[in-house]
Amino acid sequence: MPKILNFGAGPAKLPEEVYDILKNELNDFDGTGISLLETSHRSGTYLKLNKDVQSVVRRLLNVPDNYKILFLSGGGQGQFAAVPLNLISRTGSADYVVTGAWSAKAAKEAKKYGKVNLVLPPTDRYEGIPDQSTWKLDPNASYVHICTNETIHGVEFDFIPDTKGVPLVADMSSNFMSKKIDVSKFGVIYGGAQKNIGTAGVALVIVREDLLNQALPICPSILDWTVTAKADSILNTPPMFAILVMGRVLQWIERQGGLDKMAELATKKSSLIYDVIEQSNGFYYAPVAKNARSRMNIPFRIGNADEALEKEFLKGAEALNLIQLKGHRDVGGIRASTYNAVTIEEVEILVKYMKEFYKKHAK
Repeated sequence: MPKILNFGAGPAKLPEEVYDILKNELNDFDGTGISLLETSHRSGTYLKLNKDVQSVVRRLLNVPDNYKILFLSGGGQGQFAAVPLNLISRTGSADYVVTGAWSAKAAKEAKKYGKVNLVLPPTDRYEGIPDQSTWKLDPNASYVHICTNETIHGVEFDFIPDTKGVPLVADMSSNFMSKKIDVSKFGVIYGGAQKNIGTAGVALVIVREDLLNQALPICPSILDWTVTAKADSILNTPPMFAILVMGRVLQWIERQGGLDKMAELATKKSSLIYDVIEQSNGFYYAPVAKNARSRMNIPFRIGNADEALEKEFLKGAEALNLIQLKGHRDVGGIRASTYNAVTIEEVEILVKYMKEFYKKHAK
């Protein structure tokens, strides 16, 4: 079968090397003679895996000792509720910096549990990140929430906001482990694994210890970070196989050279596509300000949003086994996701097709 080149935004491509590892251990995990899928979560085998995956997270991000690493069910959207349930009791209100669809959803969810202050004026056009001097931050907020990379709109933070001592909470679902970050500047970092570090079923949460023990009384135990931390992420049967996949992906990142290498490749891959867009005399155009363009998710339009031409582009791409390039249903157009597992060679094939399509259709 011809090789499929998957540019999907999530669930996204996994490294081929990880698939080989999973195949080999699927029905005999760690020499036990049985699959992890049928292994007790209370067994020594799983307890070791749980510790090993936490350790690789801590190594890659240089996570300080005063932070807990948690594995929870419910994906990123589960944490949209968990964040206010665990933190908003501090003052009863929270700041949300809405720069795209996912941070907007997070803010909407948080309104169920307390007062939400929208730091930026409401808009339905997400094309960049306004200068922080224009932000309307509340010094009495329980926390400030951002989404560091908006998967749908292709807006990515290239800086860490200064929140004047208010805990910074970041949804990193789609750019987790794509570059080094200073974890100490965040109170909480979270993300669903299915975009850049694994498969659907588990959310990774990194939380500073002083932010525990503050959950609202109505917080379900399954979303309570303090309860999860005390149980070492084994409060109930965790999504063990999803945690395994995440661990194998993170170990693969280490073998490739770590987060410095991932950042180098992310810049190269995204630049290849953005360069074609910039050199197309407007035939292709990216709707995001250059200083906020995502390295992970690259949305673009063709021929002044010519939907017929975009359909032709997608049809031609699929004929070449370039799949999942259709833009999100909320914004349309095209979207190429270039997560860690996507190779330079695969992006070069897409770029070649983009150039050929431009030559054929540009007026």
